[in-house]
Amino acid sequence: MSVAATSAISLALCIPKRSCCFSNNSLAHHLLPPFSCSNLLPRLINDPLVTTPLSPVFSHPRSSFWRPPRASDLPASGDPSAERLVVLVIGGGGREHALCFALGRSPSCQLVFCAPGNAGISSSGDATCLPDLDVADSAAVISFCRDKGVGLVVVGPEAPLVSGFVNDLVAAGVPAFGPSSEAAALEGSKDFMKNLCYKYQIPTAKYKTFTDAPSAIEYIKEQGAPIVIKADGLAAGKGVIVAMTLDEAYEAVDSMLVKGDFGSAGGKVIVEEYLEGEEASFFALVDGENAIALESAQDHKRVGDGDTGPNTGGMGAYSPAPIVTPELQSTVMRTIIVPTIRAMAAEGCKYVGVLYAGLMIEKKSGLPKLIEYNVRFGDPECQVLMFRLKSDLAQVLLAACKGELSKVSLNWSPGSAMVVVMASKGYPRAYEKGSVIRNLEEADNMSSDVKVFHAGTAFNAEGNFIAVGGRVLGITAKGRDLEEARERAYAAVEVIDWPDGFNRNDIGWRALLQK
Repeated sequence: MSVAATSAISLALCIPKRSCCFSNNSLAHHLLPPFSCSNLLPRLINDPLVTTPLSPVFSHPRSSFWRPPRASDLPASGDPSAERLVVLVIGGGGREHALCFALGRSPSCQLVFCAPGNAGISSSGDATCLPDLDVADSAAVISFCRDKGVGLVVVGPEAPLVSGFVNDLVAAGVPAFGPSSEAAALEGSKDFMKNLCYKYQIPTAKYKTFTDAPSAIEYIKEQGAPIVIKADGLAAGKGVIVAMTLDEAYEAVDSMLVKGDFGSAGGKVIVEEYLEGEEASFFALVDGENAIALESAQDHKRVGDGDTGPNTGGMGAYSPAPIVTPELQSTVMRTIIVPTIRAMAAEGCKYVGVLYAGLMIEKKSGLPKLIEYNVRFGDPECQVLMFRLKSDLAQVLLAACKGELSKVSLNWSPGSAMVVVMASKGYPRAYEKGSVIRNLEEADNMSSDVKVFHAGTAFNAEGNFIAVGGRVLGITAKGRDLEEARERAYAAVEVIDWPDGFNRNDIGWRALLQK
């Protein structure tokens, strides 16, 4: 059964709200005192009545970044009275570029803004970028939304979600796709997520939580290596250390709890059992009571070919992932996604947004276990998913905001998609900024089945694209199968002239090896 035919799973929750506190259980001696969702994390609170002038957009001599509404903007039904949306995307990376691209193709979407956006988003015309709109100031964003008639805000990154950005928008009457700060604790605190899993018997790796290094090191000695060390809070994708030796595990604990290399995010660490198997990314849209699965995808976290070297934010992805069979998808929904949504509602943290489960399909049992939750679209998985999506994304996300996902089904293009990430040399460690990237337009224009998504680009004084981030480009391609998608993606990579960049050359190797 394909995801296109999957209807939303209604949870029909009628659970009274109560504080999100965990009662004592068999792991109580491993954990810190319970806490409430309502005061879990600090919020960025601003007066919603404060107004801010409209910020200028990116400018570049090669393109015009605003387009007037056109006939193709009308809904597919052809009904001119149907809702036509102005959408604001929050963020400026490859994920947000992919969302802008998909929203721009939505028949019901009239206009797409992106704040702050990036040079590639604006030069492609996929959105009107607002680099000077302070997205940390929810009052300024609310004022902009009211002024421009924004009917939907889509929040890309995790940090504003955890800090309460959606809380402020919803309180001001602005529809926003993303969880509240209370619900975003699923990503904002790994200890919170693990507590929830153990309380509601959601399959995950066994663990203990520590705030002092000697206790953590003693536990690691008892458990042995390999073992996994995680910073509790947000660490920009770098807070997970898969330690293959005891020395690596000790070093990770020292980095987080003693040296403070991860700041407050590493003030508490989770020491977790090492699971052996194959990882997969699983995404579901959630409206608080209903969940609908997206197509499957698989990420490549390690920096080097053959899954070697340190973890990164993601060096490539492909969709669909053969390991996520229809049977496995059903198991994940039944044992992980649906129980989590019910648990969050029971704890007074009703979840609305995209729920991204990082899974390990265990080698021994073949069953999925939850590694971690993210409360936003994955990057670079979002690029392949949005490139394959045929449904009207604007209406789908608005339905989630309205609690109407039970009325939604999703359609996907057949075949496969692959994204190859090009990163600055040195990433994920220190890297230099400012190197010139050429031939991006040539790569982007190779075929309608190829798209270059920008994550970390800007313009220099001469109007050339330059690299200003670690992961800079996501070269994405579709094909009849994974082999064809791979061939097209790497052909586009070869066209790009960037001596100071690098990429993995084996994206999709697991799926191709199985085939």
